[in-house]
Amino acid sequence: MPRISEQKVKKICEQALEFLYLNYPASFFTSQVASELARDEEFMKAILERLESKQLVRRVTKNPSGEEYAERVKWAISPAAKEKYGQLSGAAGFGSDEGE
Repeated sequence: MPRISEQKVKKICEQALEFLYLNYPASFFTSQVASELARDEEFMKAILERLESKQLVRRVTKNPSGEEYAERVKWAISPAAKEKYGQLSGAAGFGSDEGE
């Protein structure tokens, strides 16, 4: 299988962050993110782990009842990344409620 360039990996990271940002505060299983972005689950897991190491996403290991997920992990954008992403998209004219 061909190797994916660093530039394309960055774009896929951006797509994952955008998906999680637009659906905040919901969290999603790796398979759901992979399906949404039309990517392989193992590849998407590696992307999400990469974003986690940069503290841009966080793992959600417990369900709403407080029980640990047995073998699966959900992902959500980190609060700090959400705030920063909101500032950047607001500065670019996206997501602004001004003028409405």
